Amino acid sequence: MKQIWDALTPHMDMATFVSDTVLKLLIAAILGGIIGLERELKHKPAGLRTNMFICFGSAMYTLLSFRYSQGTLDHNRIAAQIIPGIGFIGAGAILHSGGSVSGITTAATLFVVASIGMAVGGGEYLSATFATVVILLALNVLGWVEARFNFKSVLMSYEVGSKDPEGMLAEVNRILEEQRLIMQTVKMGQGNGGHRVQFTVEAKHRDHVALTEKLRKCTGIERVDMLRDMESE
Repeated sequence: MKQIWDALTPHMDMATFVSDTVLKLLIAAILGGIIGLERELKHKPAGLRTNMFICFGSAMYTLLSFRYSQGTLDHNRIAAQIIPGIGFIGAGAILHSGGSVSGITTAATLFVVASIGMAVGGGEYLSATFATVVILLALNVLGWVEARFNFKSVLMSYEVGSKDPEGMLAEVNRILEEQRLIMQTVKMGQGNGGHRVQFTVEAKHRDHVALTEKLRKCTGIERVDMLRDMESE
């Protein structure tokens, strides 16, 4: 067994392998998984596996950069390529639709998760753990503060129904003009014995409350349903 091990890893014994490689990769997977689980529970595009893989991969590349650069290359060369790589993935998480932008929080989270993996790969366990705690607090506590004090606009999906589609659409447009709001996307169809219009609006919480009340009081609209767009962060 020892001969096989020496053949596979001639420059590393078993104890060093466990403490220097396995432990770091395991910690990176756990920290990335914790953040990914929070994202998964909120139904975000980048969930458990994505964040875990990014943190694990960043730690792995950092380990390899130190290992392959001993006495020959600059150890920053491999690790430096993690940043543009994560930037490419983050750009894919940002969506542009109807003049609005969503997914910036997801992209920023991926960027920071990669830095946590790099910190673990470099042996900075305390820094990585502290960063994980800060990210979780920011995603939850600051999100609550933004909603509570009406700091952030939220993308909401509305569906209104009526037997008179032209009159219904005219009323919706009139109410939106009064609120100084703009439809992001619009879809029309038939169902439940009448016509329905689905549209999205980006506004702050108090504006959504006022819009919903006016839509429900409108005589030309028989039904109003609303749902927060979970992909808006």
